[in-house]
Amino acid sequence: MEVRKVLLTEDEMPRQWYNILADIKMNPPLGPDGNPVGPDALAPVFPMNLIEQEVSPERWIDIPEEVLNVLTIWRPSPLVRALSLEKALDTPARIYFKNEGVSPPGSHKPNTAVPQAYYNKVFGIEKLTTETGAGQWGSALSFACSQFGIECKVFMVRISFDQKPYRKSMMETWGGQCIASPSTETKAGRDVLERDPETPGSLGIAISEAIEAAVTDETGKTRYSLGSVLNHVMLHQTIVGLEAKKQLDKIGEYPDIVIACAGGGSNFAGIAYPFVLDKINGKEIDIYPVEPAACPTLTRAPFVYDHGDTARYTPLLPMYSLGHAFVPPPVHAGGLRYHGMSPTVSQLAAEGIIEPRTATQLDAMKAGMVFARTEGMISAPETNHALACIIDEAQKAKEEGKEKVILANWSGHGLIDLVAYDKYFAGELQNFALTDEELSASQKVFENFPKPELLKSR
Repeated sequence: MEVRKVLLTEDEMPRQWYNILADIKMNPPLGPDGNPVGPDALAPVFPMNLIEQEVSPERWIDIPEEVLNVLTIWRPSPLVRALSLEKALDTPARIYFKNEGVSPPGSHKPNTAVPQAYYNKVFGIEKLTTETGAGQWGSALSFACSQFGIECKVFMVRISFDQKPYRKSMMETWGGQCIASPSTETKAGRDVLERDPETPGSLGIAISEAIEAAVTDETGKTRYSLGSVLNHVMLHQTIVGLEAKKQLDKIGEYPDIVIACAGGGSNFAGIAYPFVLDKINGKEIDIYPVEPAACPTLTRAPFVYDHGDTARYTPLLPMYSLGHAFVPPPVHAGGLRYHGMSPTVSQLAAEGIIEPRTATQLDAMKAGMVFARTEGMISAPETNHALACIIDEAQKAKEEGKEKVILANWSGHGLIDLVAYDKYFAGELQNFALTDEELSASQKVFENFPKPELLKSR
């Protein structure tokens, strides 16, 4: 009988995270004066123990026991072979996916929410603010804060707040407070509403609100928590790829292709970075981040310095960006509607170590239907983008007659996203095509910013 599922015991779970900063060269974040930003400048936003992780040059960073104790609620997560999907596609490819939907909130996001809540708690922080797109990150942080006794306030992109009401219910069940963004609670939110009262919102706007709420708190006991983009977030997610490596080793497999959807970069980095290390060291492997065609950050935007938020509270980050004022079309994959991309993911794309792909909303949903009717699992709209690429690569393997091994991150279930499926069945979903003129106009905001160097890590 062919292996369907590969499991690890709790004792086999990785005890260290992999830090990609040890193996690539990066442009530094810049302040308003154009000079590199030091750790002290970030102290009002993040606790110093997380800032130290953000800039650490160490390749391996120990996972605290208190964090491991919470992660073992659902980790190690299963590695599953998609035998039914392979059969339906009649492909010689062997398809494996890491099931990150088994966490309490149903996605990969708690892999970083738990350590972030822990590090803030030991630093003496009592409340965290954050943003969320589709609501998976807000749910994950609310869950993590409940584990460590911290308050949690979430600014949720308005269109997703309206599309996914049960995400708010999840956050409140874990004690979190969820507010539609833009809101009237912050200057950043009020400014946006004054310009456009009917705005669907964006992650850039929600980030601005969450940062403002944190830094203006007079108690000094509030900090901001980020679900993607920055390096300490990518670092925490690498437990996914490190587990996958161990699981593939158990059955004598190694991937030819690694695939994950990409919005800010966290679930992609989680599965891919341990294999990026192998590629930097000479291994032949193709690595594909897949983004929405409606928000084509890696595939149609330039590599620039830009702010990570709309109100320009963050430092200038070296990344592929559509422009910090860009408001994406209201596709249901809310977790992928971000104007920029993680600086480390951006650096890898700039060097050609990874190869970005796109999927339209309808192609993604179609792939999700194929997966549900073969493997039985209903995927989040974000995850469906990865599935579209998996199916493309499996069909290509069939055309080439090659027995490729495909590894993917199944980043979360879609049981709170069934409105998207209802609209798909009703024919109410559409693809959004951005014109070159629209993209050019959105990028004017960074025309006068410094330009990052095109560095080479290998």
